[in-house]
Amino acid sequence: MDKELSSIHYDKYLQLNKILDAQKLRSVEFDKPAHDEMLFIIVHQVYELWFKEIIHDLNSVMDLFGEEVVQEKNIGIAISRLDRIAKIQKILVDQIEIIETLTPLDFLDFRNYLLPASGFQSFQFRQLEVSLGLKRDNRISYTQCAYSGVFSQKEQDILSKLEENDSMLELVEKWLERIPFLNFDATGSKEGFDFVGAYKNSVANMLELEEKAINNADYIGDAEKHLRLKMLGETNTYFSSIFNEEEHLKKIKDGELKLSYKATMSALLINLYRDEPILRQPYMFLQKLIDIDELLTSWRNRHAQMVLRTLGKKIGTGGSSGYDYLKTTADKHRIFYDLHNISTLLIPRSHLPVLPDDLKEKLNFNFTQK
Repeated sequence: MDKELSSIHYDKYLQLNKILDAQKLRSVEFDKPAHDEMLFIIVHQVYELWFKEIIHDLNSVMDLFGEEVVQEKNIGIAISRLDRIAKIQKILVDQIEIIETLTPLDFLDFRNYLLPASGFQSFQFRQLEVSLGLKRDNRISYTQCAYSGVFSQKEQDILSKLEENDSMLELVEKWLERIPFLNFDATGSKEGFDFVGAYKNSVANMLELEEKAINNADYIGDAEKHLRLKMLGETNTYFSSIFNEEEHLKKIKDGELKLSYKATMSALLINLYRDEPILRQPYMFLQKLIDIDELLTSWRNRHAQMVLRTLGKKIGTGGSSGYDYLKTTADKHRIFYDLHNISTLLIPRSHLPVLPDDLKEKLNFNFTQK
């Protein structure tokens, strides 16, 4: 019989003997069995299995975007795999409800046996963070030592290589910068199209109409008009800074932004003209990255709340400040913040600059019949 078609048993295929024999209760080793330690172990083992699948899918997407030219069909593949990652993340968030059935007193029955083990020692989670784009310089440390110091030398070497290589964030930035139909020099259009200039004019017209509408409104008083005009002025100031590439670079140096100016303008164009057929998949791809970032933040927040509920303000088993540290990472360890921020720059469809016919044709699916 062909080896490829030979039969295999369910138990052997899934290596169930290894998996189901991997729950070793420390409390039992100390002759003080704690019933809920089994749940604690299984939940965290399941997390690690899902991390493995997420890394597997993420690496495949990074390979696709690491190519000099990203094929259109591969964007669809990337979307489906990022969508799977997002769905897994939702399970990871929901799984916290299961571990919350472990009450504070239940946990205290075996917590001392865990020291100094900690989730901070999850190598796969660190791999995931770095691969997405959370590099060393942007990371909040919970000790005076490097985050990688808790791992073996082999694992530290892997993390160092990941730090040196392009992350998903950096690959996306390069992809946005070289998308062929996002040519800000407008050399691809016979009629010429300067997206940034056209967008700037549309923003100015939009704000001018809003100012007139406020001044002409007879249903609000002068004080309310003054307040609204002040807010509109602040909006105008914000938009004005967007058109200043030097200001953008300064914000990158200050850590306020991550994506380059050109990549940001490309992402903006994709979002504004998302209804054009060729831009639909790139838009969906960017949205999936936002989903993953949002769900990672949700997981961090839920994790922090779970720790507060279970431990209060106790110090974590790994030596961190516990809840306070976890809550801070939820706020500060956002990776695709720049893509979230694109929403601030969006304008109504009615104000969108009209695309030249030949450029619009390039953004469409065209074929000829003979």
